Amino acid sequence: MHTISKEFHFSASHVLVGLPDCHPCGRLHGHNYILKVILKGSPNSKGFVQDYGELKPIQEFIDQNLDHKHLNDFFPFQPSVELMTENLFHFFKKDYPMLHAVEMSETPKTNCRYEE
Repeated sequence: MHTISKEFHFSASHVLVGLPDCHPCGRLHGHNYILKVILKGSPNSKGFVQDYGELKPIQEFIDQNLDHKHLNDFFPFQPSVELMTENLFHFFKKDYPMLHAVEMSETPKTNCRYEE
């Protein structure tokens, strides 16, 4: 079994509600996000688990809905990386059945991974 991954980058703002007044994430702020999709499977007759070009709709979704947007306006829930990775996993899974995990980082030192 093989795993492959592709990274997508976007910049966006959000506010996490319900945090103490002194918590920096409770204020409007932004991040340069890195979203990574990880697919798992056996190579097909062309030698690919998934042709990376077939992942272009993910980039288009990010460009249209997330990049340079306020994430609270898009997601109907608290836009934490934990909840966003889970939501995006289930959203992309219907088009990419070999999707194994979705990872997202807000900073070079933080990362969240969601997998079934």
